[in-house]
Amino acid sequence: MTEQLQFPPGFWWGTATAAYQIEGAAKEDGRGPSVWDTFSHTEGKIERDENGDVACDHYHRYREDVALMAELGLNAYRFSISWSRVQPTGSGAVNPAGIDFYTRLVEELLARGITPVPTLFHWDLPQGLEDAGGWLSRDTSQRFADFATIMAEALGDRVPAWITLNEAFVHATLGYGIGMHAPGHALIGGSFAATHHLLLGHGLAVQALRSSLPSTGRVGITNNVATARPATDSDADRAAAAAFETLQVDTYNDPIFLGSYPDLSGVLPGIDMSVVRDGDLAITSEPIDFLGVNYYSPNYVAAAPPDVPVPFLPAVPEGYPLTEMGWPVIPEGFTEILLAMKERYGDKLPPIYITENGAAFPDEVGVDGSIDDAQRIAYIESHLHAVKDAIDAGVDIRGYFVWSLLDNFEWAYGYRPRFGLIRVDFESMERTPKRSAYWYRDLIRSQNGG
Repeated sequence: MTEQLQFPPGFWWGTATAAYQIEGAAKEDGRGPSVWDTFSHTEGKIERDENGDVACDHYHRYREDVALMAELGLNAYRFSISWSRVQPTGSGAVNPAGIDFYTRLVEELLARGITPVPTLFHWDLPQGLEDAGGWLSRDTSQRFADFATIMAEALGDRVPAWITLNEAFVHATLGYGIGMHAPGHALIGGSFAATHHLLLGHGLAVQALRSSLPSTGRVGITNNVATARPATDSDADRAAAAAFETLQVDTYNDPIFLGSYPDLSGVLPGIDMSVVRDGDLAITSEPIDFLGVNYYSPNYVAAAPPDVPVPFLPAVPEGYPLTEMGWPVIPEGFTEILLAMKERYGDKLPPIYITENGAAFPDEVGVDGSIDDAQRIAYIESHLHAVKDAIDAGVDIRGYFVWSLLDNFEWAYGYRPRFGLIRVDFESMERTPKRSAYWYRDLIRSQNGG
C-alpha cells in the first residue's frame, strides 16, 4: 500500500508531543507549577496516581530525542512550550532558563534540518493564573497574548510556524465541563466561559504574534474535529449526534472562520453567553495562515436519559476494531470530516496540517527487544490513505504529524496507553524505536523519489 502513498512536494512529515507529557524536570530551573502538576498530585485523579514529574525526561534528553527524529527523516516537529517554565506564575517576570531550554531545542532541531512548530498552549495553564480564575477569567486571555509576545520575541527569527492553542474543545470540556482533566471543574454549561476566553486568547495571541514575528511568520490553531454518528437510527440519537458535533466542531471553528457562534440552545444546558462582548468575535476571527487538525476517530453518540445534564452520551459502535483507548478505527471518517470542513467554510478555510493522528495499542516487547506494532502501522497507513483521498478531493493539506514521537504521560490515563513510534522504558528512560518508526522512516524516504 505504501507505494501508492505519494504526497505533494514540500509536504511536512513530522511527529507531535506536548510539554507536560514528555519534559519532566517539573521543579527544575525555575519552572513554576501548572494545573496539571496540581491535578496529577491530587489523589485519585490519574490512573495509579501517576504524574508528569519525570515523564520522558525530555528536558535532559532532548538532544537524544532530536537525533532519533533525524534518524526517522522527519522534516518537522510539533512540540509545546510549558508556559510556567517561561513565566512561572503565568504573568510578570520571564524565567531566562525557560527561554534558554526552548532556544536550545529549536537550534538543535534546525541543525538537523527539522522545522520547529511550537504550540503555545497545550492545556498546562500556570497554576498562578488558575488561582486567579483560569480560563473562566477574561484576564487570562490577555495574559496569553503577553506570553505569545514573549515567545515570538525570543524565537520568532528561527521559528516559521506557530500554533496558538491545542484542542480548546477538550480543555474546556474535560477540564471545565466535566472535570476529567485539569483543572478539574465540573461546570457543564458554565464551561462556556472557558471556551470563549480560550478562543479570545487565540485571537489576541494571533494579533500579538503578527506584531512581533517577521512578515514570513505563519500563525494557526489546532482543533480536534470528527463527525458525530448516532448510535442508532432513532430520532433521539440523531439529534444527540447533531448536538455533539455542533459542540465539538462548529463551536470552536465558526468563531474563527465565520466570526460567530452556532446556535447552542439545547447543546449545553445552562449556558451563559454573556461573556461574549462586543468586538470579541472580530478578534476570534483574526485571519490565520493554517488550521491544525487532530483526528483519531468519529464520535458515536446516544441520547442521554433525562437525569443526565447534557443531551448526549458517548457510545461504542459494533463491528470495528478498537484502539487501547476504546476508540473505533474508522479511517474513512477522517476523509469525511476533512471534506465537511471544506464544505462548511469554503474559501475561508486556510491550508490544513494534520497536527495529530495516531493510536495506542498494548505493545509487546519481543524476546530480542523489538516491538512489532503492526496494528499501529495499519492504523497510520489507513489514515494516510484517508488524508490522500481528501487531498485528491480538493482539500489543501500540507503536512502530517504522528501522535506521538514517544510513549508518554497520557493525561488522566497515566503511562498505560502507549502512542509512541518510540518506546520509552519509564524506569531506565531507554528509547527503543518500534517497527512503526522504521515503517514511517521508509515511507518518508519513498516520497517524491527520496
